[in-house]
Amino acid sequence: MKHYEVRYLASARKDLYDLLHFLVEKESPARASDVLNQIRKLCDDLQSMPQRGHVPPELEEVGSKRFLELHFKPYRIIYQVSDPIVYIHIVCDGRRDMQSLLRTRLLSVGLNHTTEEA
Repeated sequence: MKHYEVRYLASARKDLYDLLHFLVEKESPARASDVLNQIRKLCDDLQSMPQRGHVPPELEEVGSKRFLELHFKPYRIIYQVSDPIVYIHIVCDGRRDMQSLLRTRLLSVGLNHTTEEA
């Protein structure tokens, strides 16, 4: 079985940081830790099964199939497989305005993920 490296872009790291602080403030540190661990587990699983996600419907509508997503409801993880690396682009609450977020973060900017890595 092929093994992929999973890398979080700076934007995804900030997403996780913001999510963690939001959950600590609005719910509890235990809930924040649990959510973060579940999201990281999903991302870690991409090391062996990167194609397991599906194309986000908002991107499929505009003909972009370069990105896939996983869910840990209500959170969405948007990533891209670039053999042998999986780049995590976005980790967000799926109740957001996803079309604007995806347009801003994925479609309207150049997708040179190597310059955004932290």
